[in-house]
Amino acid sequence: MTALTAPRRTTFTDATTGPTFLRTLRAELLKLTTLRSTWWSLAIAAALSVAIAWLFGSASDGGDPILGVVVSAQFTMLVAGVLGAIAVTGEYATGMIRSTLTANPRRVQVALAKSVAIALVVGAATAVTYLVCLAVTVPTSSVAIVWSDPARAVLPLVFGIAAMVAYALIGMGFGLLIRNGAGAIAATVGVLFVAPIAVNLFALGGASWQWVVDLGRYLPVAAGSDLTAIPTGDVLVPALTLAAWVVGLVGAGMVLLQRRDA
Repeated sequence: MTALTAPRRTTFTDATTGPTFLRTLRAELLKLTTLRSTWWSLAIAAALSVAIAWLFGSASDGGDPILGVVVSAQFTMLVAGVLGAIAVTGEYATGMIRSTLTANPRRVQVALAKSVAIALVVGAATAVTYLVCLAVTVPTSSVAIVWSDPARAVLPLVFGIAAMVAYALIGMGFGLLIRNGAGAIAATVGVLFVAPIAVNLFALGGASWQWVVDLGRYLPVAAGSDLTAIPTGDVLVPALTLAAWVVGLVGAGMVLLQRRDA
């Protein structure tokens, strides 16, 4: 009699299929880039950035072109955050998250791939938008960009891209935590937009509320503004602040993703 052998178990890391993470990342990139909401969000952010950069250059009589580019993040941050939120909650709304987790039951890996996909798409779109903004502002500016001084040229642009990626991942973190589109968007808007306004109101209350103002420095938007300051100063604290927000929210979302039913 011939001995029965157990069938070879097919895994995601099979040599014929490639690493699991790369396959999952390709799938997440495909899902993200085939959604109309993604392209609408990126288009709105790009249009706002170019318009603000042009208005800044016109109103400031040829001011620093780099400042005209990075200042747009004060408005487009909400678009990035909302994009990150709906990239997650859209799957819960349609029930596609169950198919995603069936295809790859390693939930942390799915969340990591989704975060990398969002970071790549938002980062690339922001870089292209910045190039277009420079093309709009440089011809109308009487101030030359000193590319040989990274603190006044390259670094603010690089940190601006990083800040936009962080805003999108903050939205993704709320999406993983709340799993509801309206709730995740409300939380994202609250942290990125409403909280800084509230801090400014407390600043009017005098010294008794100074501790609230001091805490406001650790909000994502304040950290992003410090990162993109021209010339670039001490970036350690604002960089760690943004990283803490991203790691904290996305990390907590991953923990709940493992513990809760899809």
